[in-house]
Amino acid sequence: MNQSEHERLQTVYVQREIQKRFLYDPLDSGAFYLATARDRRLLQVLREFLRGRSLQSISILDVGCGDGNMLRRLVLWGALPENLCGVDLLESRIERARYLSPNIRFLTCNAASLPFPDNSWDLVLLFTVISSILDENLQKQVAAETLRVVRPGGAILWYDFWINPTNPDTRGVSARQTRHLFPNCPVRLRRTTLAPPIARRLARFSWPLCWALESLPPLCTHYMGLIYKLKEESANVPATP
Repeated sequence: MNQSEHERLQTVYVQREIQKRFLYDPLDSGAFYLATARDRRLLQVLREFLRGRSLQSISILDVGCGDGNMLRRLVLWGALPENLCGVDLLESRIERARYLSPNIRFLTCNAASLPFPDNSWDLVLLFTVISSILDENLQKQVAAETLRVVRPGGAILWYDFWINPTNPDTRGVSARQTRHLFPNCPVRLRRTTLAPPIARRLARFSWPLCWALESLPPLCTHYMGLIYKLKEESANVPATP
């Protein structure tokens, strides 16, 4: 990873951790709404990927795992801790993840050099990672490295901003850019997540109104979906819509 970009990302991530402590109360109605809205869509995407299998049957890597919150969610939904692993750039995040989830493996590393063999994981989570990287070459390296460790027939579960105008430390990633980062891969994305500044305010008064606005794609700030790694015989992998 480019050293200056590496240092910038570490600084930004530390600042985000401080902001979360003071600005984002997980029990706040708006924050709780955003988490449940993301999880509703996540469950749909997981069912699409599993196609009748259970979470117990697959291995999952979370790139940019933070404190391991998403992996803990997957355990609640049926995933086996021994089949899970999380990696993150910040040692402080990994230390907290290990404290909260000692039965899951966590490693400190950068996403441009993952310490796993080719074709190691059935599913790789890539949540708000690429939008945090401002260097386009580094974005490509991380995308290629993430795809490298996915098994043929497996997928990357993508969740990231396509627009985030209030945060200068991120750069939105469009569906077209995502397909460019993963050439020759079937990509199935859908806009989701009501713009957080709107959701945080409205959810305190009316979740039904939030649901109604979330159905309008222009008001949704993220894409979520699957990026498939083709098998040599690709007939069983859904085609790009």
